[in-house]
Amino acid sequence: MAKQLATQLIEQLRAAGVQRIYGIVGDSLNPIVDAVRRTGGSKRGGIDWIHVRHEEAAALAASAEAQLTGKLAVCAGSCGPGNLHLINGLYDANRSGAPVLAIASHIPSSQIGSGFFQETHPDRLFTECSVYSELVSTSDQAPRVMHSAIQHALALRGVSVVTIPGDIAGQEATAPTPALADFLPASVVPAAESVQKLAAAVNEARKVAVFVGIGVEGAHDAVVEFAAKVNAPVGHSLRGKDFIQYENPTDVGMTGLLGYGAAAEGIKDADLLILLGTDFPYNQFLPDTKTAQVDRAAEHLGRRTDVDIAVHGDILPTLQALMPLVEQKKDRRFLDDMLKKHDRLMNKAVGAYTQKAEKLRPIHPEYAASLLDEAASRDAIFTADTGMCNVWTARYINPLGTRRLLGSYLHGTMANALPHALGAQISHPDRQVVAVCGDGGLSMLLGELITARMYNLPLNVVVFNNSTLGMVKLEMLVDGLPDYAVDVPETNYADIAAAIGFHTVRVTDPAEIMNAYREAFAHPGPSLVELITDPNALSIPPKITTDQVLGFATAMSKVVLNKGAGQAVSMARSNLRNIPRS
Repeated sequence: MAKQLATQLIEQLRAAGVQRIYGIVGDSLNPIVDAVRRTGGSKRGGIDWIHVRHEEAAALAASAEAQLTGKLAVCAGSCGPGNLHLINGLYDANRSGAPVLAIASHIPSSQIGSGFFQETHPDRLFTECSVYSELVSTSDQAPRVMHSAIQHALALRGVSVVTIPGDIAGQEATAPTPALADFLPASVVPAAESVQKLAAAVNEARKVAVFVGIGVEGAHDAVVEFAAKVNAPVGHSLRGKDFIQYENPTDVGMTGLLGYGAAAEGIKDADLLILLGTDFPYNQFLPDTKTAQVDRAAEHLGRRTDVDIAVHGDILPTLQALMPLVEQKKDRRFLDDMLKKHDRLMNKAVGAYTQKAEKLRPIHPEYAASLLDEAASRDAIFTADTGMCNVWTARYINPLGTRRLLGSYLHGTMANALPHALGAQISHPDRQVVAVCGDGGLSMLLGELITARMYNLPLNVVVFNNSTLGMVKLEMLVDGLPDYAVDVPETNYADIAAAIGFHTVRVTDPAEIMNAYREAFAHPGPSLVELITDPNALSIPPKITTDQVLGFATAMSKVVLNKGAGQAVSMARSNLRNIPRS
C-alpha cells in the first residue's frame, strides 16, 4: 500500500526525536492529525497529539518544551485563523532561541490566490517570526522542505514553519525521505588576538565588573573563577539568572526595570565592564564606561552600547583562553563595597516586606513569592507571566543550579505562564512545575486550565490576584499619568478552577499561604492557589532617575485630584518598602 505524504512527514518528525505535537485539529490539518493517530502515540514509539484550547498556547507550550530540552518541539494549526493564532507564541519562541517547528496547514492548493474561504498566505505571514518558512507545493518537494525546516530550527535555534495545503498532505508520497543530518553543536573559539586585547584591558583596569546573560549557560564555574581572580562583582540579566546567580560569592543581583541589588551601581562604577553572553536590550541601564563584550553571535557585538573590545566566541572557551593571561588582582575594595551595598539592598529593600508580613492584609506579593521559593522543590520549573509576576519571581525565586525559570523575557507577551507550564509539565512529567500567573495573564488564556485537567497534569498554578494590571499601572505613573483602565472586576479564579476539577485554595490571610502551597504541591493532579494581593504593590527599579521620581510625583498629584487622597496615601505606603536604600 502506498504511503501517504502526511505519514512520511510525521515519520521525519519521529526520526528527529519529536514525541508530541501541540495544536487544535481542523479540516485542512486532518491528514496530518490522522497520520499522528496511526503512530499509536509516544508509549508505542509514536507521536502524541496534545489538544490545547488555543493555538497560541500550542506555540507557547512548544516553546517551553524546546527551551528546557534543547530538542525540537512541534505545534500545528489549521488553515486561516487556526495557524494565525500560532503567531504570537512563535514570536516568543523565535526570540527565545527555541527550536520549534510549526505546521501551518493551508487551503486547497487549487484555490490559493482566489480569495477562498479562510485564505491567508502563511508562507509570507510567518517570515518575520521564523528562521525558515516555506510553502509545500508538491509531494516531491515536501520531504526536502521538512528536512530543511528541522535542520534550520535546530541549527539556528529558532522557529521553522512548514505551510502545506490539506489536499497535498493527503496525496501519495512520491519522493524518498532525506536522511537527517545528526550533528553536535560546535563551540565558537575566539581569535587569540581578541583574547589578548581583553586580557590587557583587564590587567590595566583597577575596577572590573562583569554583567552576564543567558549565554553563560554551561560556563558558571568559569565565570565565578574569573570574577574571583579579578575581584569583579557579577550582575546578571533575567535570562541569565538561572545560570549564574547560584553558588556565586560575587553576585550583586540584576539590573534593569525589574532589577534588584547592587548590579546597577556595580557596573556603573567600574573602570571596565565586561558583557558576557548578553544582548541586554535596555541600553539606558548600561553605563558610559569602557566596555568589552563577548558573544557567540557576532551581530550582537556593540549593538546595545559602544564596545571598546569585541570578542567573538562562546563564553567557556573564551574564559579558558583568558584566565592564564589575567593577573590576580589584590585590591578587593571595589568588590567588597559592592557586596556590602548588595547585602544592604537585599535586606532593607528587596527583603523589607518579606519579614513580619504574616499578619499584613492584603497579602504582600513579595512575601508570597518568598514563601513560594521556600515551599517549591529544589528542581522545580517555574514559569512567570509578564508583568509583576516577572518582578516577584526575579527577586525571590532562587535558581539553586537545579531549577529553571521561564518567561516571555524578550517578546513580553501576556498570558505566557500557563501555556509555558503545560509544555514544561508534559515534557517533564516527573518534575514539579509552577505557573506563576497574574490575574490579567491567566484570564487571557483561561481555557488552558481545561487542557491541564484533560491530561490530569500535576501542574501547580499560583495566581497573584490584585485585580489590576500592575506593570501597566507603574508605566503610567512613571510617565506622570494617573492609572486608567488597568483595573478589572474582582474574580474568584479558585472557584472557576474548582469547577473544572482542580484542587484549589483561595488565600486572603497571609498566615495560610504556606499550608496552601504544601497542599497544592502534594496533590497528584492539577492545583491552583489564588492569592489576593495588594493592588498598590508596584516594582521600583534598582536605580531611580529624577525623571522617574518627577513622573511618579506628578501622577500621584493627579490621583489625589481625581480619586482622592486616600488612594494616593495607600499607594505610597505600599511602595515605600520597595524604594532602594543606599
